[in-house]
Amino acid sequence: METSKHHIEPAAGRLGVLTVGLGAVASTVIAGVELIRRGLAEPVGSLAQMGTIRLGKRTEGRVPLIRDFVPLAGIDQLVFGAWDPISDTAYEAALKCGVLDRYSHIEPVAAELKEIEPMPAVFDQNYVRRLDGNNVKSKANKLELAEAVRKDIRDFKAANSCDRLVVIWCASTEIFIEPGPAHESLAALEAAMEANDESVPPSMIYAYAALKEGVPFINGAPNLTTDVPAMIELANETGVPVCGKDFKSGQTLLKTVLAPMLKARMLGLEGWYSTNILGNRDGEVLEDPDSFRSKEVTKLGVLEHVLQPDLYPELYGNFHHKVRINYYPPRGDNKEGWDNIDIFGWLGYPMQIKVNFLCRDSILAAPLALDLVLFTDLAARAGLKGVQEWLSFYFKSPQHAPSLYPEHDLFIQQTKLKNTLRWLMGEEQITHLGHEYYED
Repeated sequence: METSKHHIEPAAGRLGVLTVGLGAVASTVIAGVELIRRGLAEPVGSLAQMGTIRLGKRTEGRVPLIRDFVPLAGIDQLVFGAWDPISDTAYEAALKCGVLDRYSHIEPVAAELKEIEPMPAVFDQNYVRRLDGNNVKSKANKLELAEAVRKDIRDFKAANSCDRLVVIWCASTEIFIEPGPAHESLAALEAAMEANDESVPPSMIYAYAALKEGVPFINGAPNLTTDVPAMIELANETGVPVCGKDFKSGQTLLKTVLAPMLKARMLGLEGWYSTNILGNRDGEVLEDPDSFRSKEVTKLGVLEHVLQPDLYPELYGNFHHKVRINYYPPRGDNKEGWDNIDIFGWLGYPMQIKVNFLCRDSILAAPLALDLVLFTDLAARAGLKGVQEWLSFYFKSPQHAPSLYPEHDLFIQQTKLKNTLRWLMGEEQITHLGHEYYED
């Protein structure tokens, strides 16, 4: 990449953030942003807000905050709206989800949360069988539903005096859908939507509507959405960024750290067994085998791409990888991920690693959603369109160019993200192979 500064439109005015879904993740993001605005909390977990970026030689000490280095929209510029099949306000949703402490983190921003009432959703129980709601749009076909969502986007932008918008999927996991003929081109997709084709899920309707309105779309779930040729065609045609899929928040985050360690040290892998228990809405949805299949695919793909068994058959050619998710209501949003990892070392002697991650699902996902909103808005203002592979850092299943395999190593992903920011600002990229190591 060249080092001349990229033209980026100013981050002036208000940035509208429309979440598809107003459940645990969305209400946690919104409440958190309102608390941070007031100085009542810190944006812990947000690379965009708390991360630094080194510029030049290590000896120069130039390590600004990312938010001071690139022209991101400010926290004070964000305006939230949502769609959800359940008519609860953000305040009611936050109370019901039980993620945040009521008196410390909900009541101080209750007025702002109560103002966010979800618009009627594009919802079909055939795609999320364990949920239901009556705050739902009704139209003759899926193309008309998309037009209704487009109108919602335009109306929200006008009513809230927004200069720009981002749409982010924070809703439940849909059933597994294989790419097919309806997804091969934009024309085929629009014909399928008009014919109410079953291969077009609600998430794809939202993505289509956003892209047609020139609004970036972020897919936080493992749904088949923007990762098909028709959607990439539309994103490139309208000049809009897309990225996804499935926020990398808990157990898979650890896999993208531990698996590169095994590969770096040339330690072998016999098997990796992962199980999860969680009791929130996501856990209930994933009790349906077809919804679990969508999640399983994104979770299973990580190890194979990191370890590259074709290159290292004696180390990774025959490992067993199992993933399980169990709905356990008493745990609520406090997901527990157990991993048993059977490895082997010198002369084939066996060893084990065991991990028990008692995490908080939405607490980990909320800063990812915030970062993705800010970075995707930056990409749009910089004229970047189509798949934003540099945002792979945030996803279990990163979107990538068709000619490439996805990069899952967390630290390679982080380097790519920061180097893209350096490139946008006309700074030299950091490769750790520069002249600082080879000075006379």
